[in-house]
Amino acid sequence: MPQVQYELWAGCPHPAGLTMRLPHIAPFSKSPLYFFTACTYERRAVLANRLAFTALNEVWQKSGHLDGWYVGRFLLMSDHVHFFAMPAAEAKPRGAWNKMWKSVTSRRMAKEFAVHPPFWQDDTFDHILRGPESYEEKWTYVRDNPVRAGLCKKADDWPWQGEIHVLKFGG
Repeated sequence: MPQVQYELWAGCPHPAGLTMRLPHIAPFSKSPLYFFTACTYERRAVLANRLAFTALNEVWQKSGHLDGWYVGRFLLMSDHVHFFAMPAAEAKPRGAWNKMWKSVTSRRMAKEFAVHPPFWQDDTFDHILRGPESYEEKWTYVRDNPVRAGLCKKADDWPWQGEIHVLKFGG
């Protein structure tokens, strides 16, 4: 029986309808700095508001103490959130932590916005930043999202951004 090989491209569906994922590898750094993007289910436009900002902020403020994950800068767009986070040595695994904050915020926001679950997409895009320059470059790009989308004239004018912990790149 001949073997079929597929050329995989990021963001493109697998020809057989399968979901293909790259394996997560262990970071080389003891305290890696991650960049995350999480989208709402079906890209529902429900995040750029005071309730979502407060719900995420409150959960992420407690996250360091409860789960060992410290969230730094973050920015909410209408249907997705970008944020940076760093685990402590004793932190919960990344996947377990993602499920936790999504579950807690999902229950709160689904009720307030009267939307049916699920609130978040299952997947969360994440990758490890390479250095302090990468962090600043990525944050600058993220901060300009509302400007590029025509939602404000200057990045500083966007109200749905913040910084919970000052994250120092450990390399």
